[in-house]
Amino acid sequence: MPTSLLVTWATKYGSTAEVAQSIAAVLRENGYLVEARPMSAVRSLDSFDAVVLGCALYMSRIHGDARRFLAAHREALTRRPVALFVLGPIHNEENEQLTARSQLDRQLAKFPWFHPAVQGVFGGRFDPSMLGWLRWLPALRNMPVSDARDWQAIHAWAVSLPLVLHSPALSV
Repeated sequence: MPTSLLVTWATKYGSTAEVAQSIAAVLRENGYLVEARPMSAVRSLDSFDAVVLGCALYMSRIHGDARRFLAAHREALTRRPVALFVLGPIHNEENEQLTARSQLDRQLAKFPWFHPAVQGVFGGRFDPSMLGWLRWLPALRNMPVSDARDWQAIHAWAVSLPLVLHSPALSV
């Protein structure tokens, strides 16, 4: 039986969805049956052998849809391999990576039962014009657009997922 994977995401401005779609494409290219959809559209994990979750860090917190997803699917997530990727830093600077990892650790501590087989923290995208009323805050108004997503690193992480998520149910 072919492996069925869910790639799901929570996003505010679309960047995480773009990364999730890219990861889903890599997995499909490697022979996996992949469904890709936003976390808010997932009702059950019953038909999936493994799950790849993606979200961004906003103001040091994971997206609300991701928090709700983890709470709603707690039991199912403990019964199958899970990979987690997070977009956070808006610059390719080591200190921002470390800060994002620390923020993620604090957020995941709120879900002590959740133990992803692998985690990836990648740079995110920032465009102040997409912030709605927040774009008028002085600290944000003059920030330049940035895209710190490292597509090669994301692709390499996606290619590694089948090995990390391997279980007898995941044989292709």
